Formats: sequence, C-alpha cells, structure tokens
Amino acid sequence: MYSTRPRSSLRTAVVWEILRAALARRAEELGRPVLDVLDTGGGTGNFAVPVARLGHRVTVVDPSPDALFALERRAAEAGVTDLVSSLQGDTQTLPELIEPGSVDAVLCHGVLEVVDDPAEALGQLAAVLRKGGLVSLLAANRNGAVLARAIAGHFNEARTLLGDPDGRWGDTDPMPRRFTVEELRGLADAAGLDVASVHGVRIFADLVPGVLVDTEPGAMDALLALEQAAAEQPSFHAVATQLHLLAELR
Repeated sequence: MYSTRPRSSLRTAVVWEILRAALARRAEELGRPVLDVLDTGGGTGNFAVPVARLGHRVTVVDPSPDALFALERRAAEAGVTDLVSSLQGDTQTLPELIEPGSVDAVLCHGVLEVVDDPAEALGQLAAVLRKGGLVSLLAANRNGAVLARAIAGHFNEARTLLGDPDGRWGDTDPMPRRFTVEELRGLADAAGLDVASVHGVRIFADLVPGVLVDTEPGAMDALLALEQAAAEQPSFHAVATQLHLLAELR
C-alpha cells in the first residue's frame, strides 16, 4: 500500500512537529491556551494555518499581496479566518506593524536568506517578542548546498560555495545567502536569543531519487521517520538542506 502523504510533507514535517510541541510547552508555561504568533514571510500560510488550527492567533506579515490573498483563501477553507490576520510588509516595516513585546512566538522561515541585513531583521523580530518568547528559525544550510552541488557534478560551484562569504556558488545562484550553524547561532545571540535546539531539515529527502519515494510501497513514511530520527543529531546537520533553530528571548 502506497503512502497517502504528499511529497511536500517531507519539507515541513520535521519543523512542524518541533514547532507544535514548542507552542504547547509555551502555552502551558504561560497558563493560557491561546498564543499570539507572528509568521514573518509566511506567504500562503503553510505554517500559519496549521498553527491557527491549534487554536492560536496568527498574524502573517509578507510583502506579496498575491500570497496574502492565497493565505486568506486557505484560512477560509480551513475555517480559521477568525484566528488568522494578514499584513503587507517585511522585517524593515515590522516596527510600524507590530507592537513591541506583544508576541509569544515568531516564525522566521526562509527569511534571513533574502533580507538585506540578517542581523537587523532578527533584531526586529526579537523586539516584538515578550520575554521568554519563542523563535522558530529556518534557513538554508551552506554546507548542505556544497554537498548537493558536488553530487550533481558541479564541482567548481561546490568549491566556490565553500569559500564564498554569502554561501553562493556564483552569480546565477538563485539563493542570495546561506548559513552555517555557527553563523545562525551568532545571529541569534546578537539578537538576545538563547538557542534551545538545532535540527537538520531535509537531510536525506533531497538526495533520495524521487522515483523511489513515489513508487516504493512505504518509502515515504519510512523516509519521513528517518528524517525525524536524524534531525537532532549534530553529525547530520552539515548535510541538511536547511537548518532549524528553536530559540527563546532572554
């Protein structure tokens, strides 16, 4: 019997399980079931809508009006329009949109790679958090990209990635910036955040042939279980496509 999971679940399942558990712990610590969550760059609501389904209030800030329109449609289909709100903007305009110290958790997924100043952006996000607030930070992994380019036979690009300060393989690289674990930890510390855990995301999923996952009975579920088991093991972080940090405002 084939898995009914969509392949896209491999991209979000590890982060989602970590985030869901962290939100539950934070709600228990605060003694209230509903948290105020900010999803910056949250786009069409891949995380915002599931978080709202847990009963939390979610505000999505994104520069794309088309993405926010799709978010509203998805929230309506999920029956959580009363818990999801949207604002057009980015990390630079965040102080004009969100009150300082008003948020229990921030999702920053795929944002630091594209902003002009990652340190400033993370500082702006930290400023809207209440003390002890959570940050879920997901960013592209420099070392994982080196491995991916090498496996694809692009050896010169892989070597360029190793030494490039932004973690890019050249002018045609569509990713503006990639990070190492150490770089993300440094950014978090500078923003007043204590890193509670680090996880590798898509350690194996982007390396396994798609035909195997799509056609082999049980392969999807087995691969997902493997991803979840390896995510917290530091020895696998270097080869992951993305790095996920869970941090708290000190």
